Amino acid sequence: MIGLRTLRAVAMTAATLGGLSGAVVGLLTEQGRRARAAIGVLEHLWPAPDGVYLDDGGDPVRLAVLGDSMAVGVGVTHPSQMPGVLLAEALAAEAGRPVRLSTYAISGSTTRDLVPQVDAAVRDVPEVALIIIGANDVTSRLGTAESARLLAEQVGRLRAVGCGVVVGTCPDLGIVRPIPQPLRMVRRRYSLRLAAAQTAAVRRAGGVPVPLGNLLAPEFTARHTDMFSSDRFHPSAIGYEAAAGVLLAPLCQVAGLWPGWVAPVVRLPSAAALAVRPSRVPAWLQKRHA
Repeated sequence: MIGLRTLRAVAMTAATLGGLSGAVVGLLTEQGRRARAAIGVLEHLWPAPDGVYLDDGGDPVRLAVLGDSMAVGVGVTHPSQMPGVLLAEALAAEAGRPVRLSTYAISGSTTRDLVPQVDAAVRDVPEVALIIIGANDVTSRLGTAESARLLAEQVGRLRAVGCGVVVGTCPDLGIVRPIPQPLRMVRRRYSLRLAAAQTAAVRRAGGVPVPLGNLLAPEFTARHTDMFSSDRFHPSAIGYEAAAGVLLAPLCQVAGLWPGWVAPVVRLPSAAALAVRPSRVPAWLQKRHA
């Protein structure tokens, strides 16, 4: 959720960097308060349904899911709709063997909070890991450089135990309609800068970044009612299905299920360009797992 103190800190940072007046800072702070009131409260908060999927008694692929509320799947109306479950089932079908899902993600986490999650994950020596993180970094006082550095460290720890790592980078918070303008514009610029920094850091650490904001924002904007849950902040089941659709191919890649196939590098436009004209979803990522 959006904290008033956090929003005030972001507004003050924007004022320092962009020369905003005190009146504008006051406006952003007030808008933050209204946005927090406008975002609803979810009725369903499900625990992660960890376990073995498509179990046939064989040795399972070990899949770890880490990160924040989007990694958990906050916003769905049934546990079967959680992204970890969708991806575990899809990976099992692709691999022709079971997948053991272990969810370490915790709603509200920032990149700082990945450390204990990775501590727990590496003890189980996962073969494949999915990290979705960044939205709460935007709504906290965590700078983009520090956030990217911390993320790279945790990706490196997972790679050190032989785990293939896919990272869904910070979503575009500019599409969250309960956040009014101009605060939404500030959030969008910050989230796009963070996603770009995360992308570079993850690649350097040996992981595969997936720019969720760039890939999903057009669809979430066009189908806002369908793609968001009742709180108008977290994705709905349909939204998580779309996210799983763009994450499946990279996960198959790092799991070694598609030998010789390499995910194309998605070139991110500048934050200014994205603010004017969001990129379309590349054709290679439009395919849904049947």
